[in-house]
Amino acid sequence: MLKSLAVFCFTFVVGGLWTSGAACAAGELSYPVVDTGQDQCYGTGSSIPCPEKGQDFFGQDAQYKGNVPSYRDNGDGTVTDLVTGLMWQKTPDFKRYTFDQAPSYAAALRLGGYADWRLPTIKELFSIADFNGNVFTKTPYIDTRFFDFQYPTDGERDIDAQFWSSNEYVGTVMGRQRAVFGFNFADGRIKGYPTSKGNWIRCVRGPQNYGINNFKDNGDGTLTDKATGLMWTKADNGRPVSWEQALAYAGRARVGGHSDWRLPNIKELQTIVDYNRSTNSRSPSAYGPAIDSLFKLTIKEAWLWSSTTHVEGGGAYYVAIGQGSGYGPRGGGRLMDVHGAGAVRSDPKAGSKSRYSGGHGPQKDEVRMTNYVILVRGGAAELVDVPYRRVDVSPKPGGVNMRQPGRGQKRGMEPGAGGFMKRFDKDGDGRVSRAEFDGPPRHFDLLDRNGDGYVKEDEAPTGPPPGSKNRGVGGPPPMQ
Repeated sequence: MLKSLAVFCFTFVVGGLWTSGAACAAGELSYPVVDTGQDQCYGTGSSIPCPEKGQDFFGQDAQYKGNVPSYRDNGDGTVTDLVTGLMWQKTPDFKRYTFDQAPSYAAALRLGGYADWRLPTIKELFSIADFNGNVFTKTPYIDTRFFDFQYPTDGERDIDAQFWSSNEYVGTVMGRQRAVFGFNFADGRIKGYPTSKGNWIRCVRGPQNYGINNFKDNGDGTLTDKATGLMWTKADNGRPVSWEQALAYAGRARVGGHSDWRLPNIKELQTIVDYNRSTNSRSPSAYGPAIDSLFKLTIKEAWLWSSTTHVEGGGAYYVAIGQGSGYGPRGGGRLMDVHGAGAVRSDPKAGSKSRYSGGHGPQKDEVRMTNYVILVRGGAAELVDVPYRRVDVSPKPGGVNMRQPGRGQKRGMEPGAGGFMKRFDKDGDGRVSRAEFDGPPRHFDLLDRNGDGYVKEDEAPTGPPPGSKNRGVGGPPPMQ
């Protein structure tokens, strides 16, 4: 006999526990935000001891702990999130489905005695992400003590571990392609994927009010979301700034009579995205930045910084409230919406923007390096002490290659200096010229340490190009 579905609301009580009831009483939270799990502080490169108040980089993700992720394995193929009340499919079948095939899969699923499984919304899917992931060390962005995960074994790249949500993009990507948002548990990003793409599915069941905002304008330059319990600055900071400057701005902000503002972590920030809006909307009624109109943005194509570091590359996460723009796989010099308004990506924290003038990554994503800021306060977050441990954010030699080509494409080079020379030394003269090197020009400049216009075997990398991180360790900039 199939079990019936109960819809719950959750409220935070003393001791860090969540209580539930059959109805949602006034004042209870319908959208509790789960902490990111990030447990180290970072500069513009590797991990650093967490700074004190007033020091550079103070106020980042790891220094605030909110609702600690808490799961229960039900022993029947399901996992219950004890913070959100949602129940999840523990083990996907790891088969690829187009978006048009996905609802049928969910409707046919019979698991744990339940028949009311569905595709998760993108906010539900994001709630179970763990931001200690790192594609280079094959550390997925999900707690594998409770959720089963595997990297692709079907000939796709290691980074092709995207899962469908139910949120169809109101605009189009790559020109005119219909798209649906998904989260990648291999590389920690939200993007809009063409509906014809084959992605994986992890189904959910439970309260369907999770992810729905309930904003109140407090009339003092702040907004309160009664669903999450978070208070927000109504307007952004007015100009694009670096990540370090964004943290500093939060530390000195005084808005609405409050001085305890912070830069939101990426999960907090994603809660205020309105996935029913876009400046690339197919419908005039859905036109606008992907955020509630109560918020006041300096520009409609704003991107907003979070306090969360994208560990695998050392950049910082942001949410594209405007379009997730890039130049497309073929480039061409004209920006287009490649990932959708509401995409979650990362930007380098420092360096020269001119290095990325043609975009970055397979879709040649736009790289801004300076973004806007909206601040948050309240909720369950508390300032905590974080024990320091060294975390190297650079890729490891022999690890997962984010540029690993897919099926039918040319494979990457063998590991070690010999592999580099074998791949690039086309005329066999024992050195690689700038014309022979087909990687990013900035990497050639880093490798050519003596500046003679050639990379010889003693300069050839055994791993990532040296020194390509600012104030951190070596390695290429984060993929977008």
